[in-house]
Amino acid sequence: MSGRRVLVLYGSLLLGFAVVLCRLFWLCSNTAYAARAEAQSTATLTFPARRGNFYDCNGHLLTGLGEQWLALSLPGEGSYTKLYPYASKAGQAMLYQKRNASRPFLVEVTRDVSAMGAWCYAVPRRYGDAPLASALLGYLDGEGHGVAGLEAALEDLLSGTGAQDKLVCAVNAQGKLRSGTEPELVKSDSGAVGVQLTLSRSIQRAAEAVAVQTMQSGCILVLDAASAKVRACASTPGFDPENVSASLNAPDSPLVNRAFQAYAVGSVFKPVLAAAALEAGKMGLVWDCPGYCVVDGQVFRCAGGVPHGEVDLAAALQKSCNGYFIRLGQELGPERVREMAVRLGFGRALNLADTLSTAAGQLPEAETLTSSGAFANFCFGQGELLATPIQIAAMINTIAAGGIWREPLFLECTLDETTGEPLTALAHRGARRVFSAQTARALRELLASVVTEGTGHEAAPTEGNAAGKTGTAQTGQFAAGKELKNYWFAGFYPARNPRYTIVVLQDGQTGLSRTSAAVFARVCDALDAAGK
Repeated sequence: MSGRRVLVLYGSLLLGFAVVLCRLFWLCSNTAYAARAEAQSTATLTFPARRGNFYDCNGHLLTGLGEQWLALSLPGEGSYTKLYPYASKAGQAMLYQKRNASRPFLVEVTRDVSAMGAWCYAVPRRYGDAPLASALLGYLDGEGHGVAGLEAALEDLLSGTGAQDKLVCAVNAQGKLRSGTEPELVKSDSGAVGVQLTLSRSIQRAAEAVAVQTMQSGCILVLDAASAKVRACASTPGFDPENVSASLNAPDSPLVNRAFQAYAVGSVFKPVLAAAALEAGKMGLVWDCPGYCVVDGQVFRCAGGVPHGEVDLAAALQKSCNGYFIRLGQELGPERVREMAVRLGFGRALNLADTLSTAAGQLPEAETLTSSGAFANFCFGQGELLATPIQIAAMINTIAAGGIWREPLFLECTLDETTGEPLTALAHRGARRVFSAQTARALRELLASVVTEGTGHEAAPTEGNAAGKTGTAQTGQFAAGKELKNYWFAGFYPARNPRYTIVVLQDGQTGLSRTSAAVFARVCDALDAAGK
């Protein structure tokens, strides 16, 4: 009997031992337990995902011009006391919130604090203290993804896979670095690429400086006359892309890129009729202007109702005589005038990328222009006609470029940021001849006389000469009993051999401290000062 009990006890022991062995084998082979144990002994922190930068036409950075610092905060190492004086405002808030944390974390500091005995890492700052071309580039959300402008339109190229660099820390049960170890920085390749734009950093900075100093609201465009590549696209008021929330409810709409919006254009449209007249050989019209023009009982006045007397095409451009251009339009006919506007790009959007386009503006339909009143308004840029500053720039640039219309370009190509090697072209040049080189030469001379002898005299630069056309457009909107108007100057510099086409718009103003022609002159002087 006792022998049987011994056997039973022995069998029970063997069974228990087998169960323990099986349990140990199961625990050792369970990856979830292994991962949990590894996680408890390793802290993995992520850095902001690397994002491709924007570059100017010369390969100079437009973003990523600054850097910021992230410091490693460790539990029980006096990190709170050590880092707090050097942390950014957000970093100080994080330190306070995690002052009793049992795991390491990264905190934003204002400088390199390695000398304080802390682990510190530099990461790119997207926009820096003096961001450029914010209205064009756009901004990012809190997770670093593009939500506006080119940042959003080119998100896939700029972000790649979104892979992030990591900081791996071997830690003990208290979350401190294990003795004899250091944090390991593990780099990741997201495949993000840079993007080269047609902008010139120096010209963009100069245009933005002029805009801030001279304009309350508006935009400045500078194009290379030979290629129609956009060298500057400044919109004011601007905004801080690192603090977008401060501008969301601003009454002056700083988040709007005014270069891409459609506006009433007024007399800057008159060169379109002049081009149509020169191409049709109808340059002989002379009009005795009494300060107004009557069309089927409707009265259309010149600015201020001032009589211009006897004017030909040159004098009508110099004095911006509305009545003359109404009569000229009547000689040409609606079909011929509208066709010239179509060929010069009015009524068509400019596509920068799949999800980013300018406004198309509004070109009156041919049926609309059968109304004598509607056509009269159209002839001096009023009525239903709306256009973007970039459309006006392309039209004026056609005159500067010898009669060839070229699509304004903002994008060049993607770049390998390590080597600077161009990768993939992002824009395809569109060009067509709209009118003859002879017509273009005649128009350049006519527009030069607007500056030397006419309404555009304030556009004359300090050195050299310029050409262009003024424009004051009624909007039909009022503030404090005064009508808001759009004030334009569109021209090129120098007048004889144009290098740059420049458009200045001050939108929705009841009055100006400085005319758009005077702002144009400031831009010309700034280009000279920059040695461009």
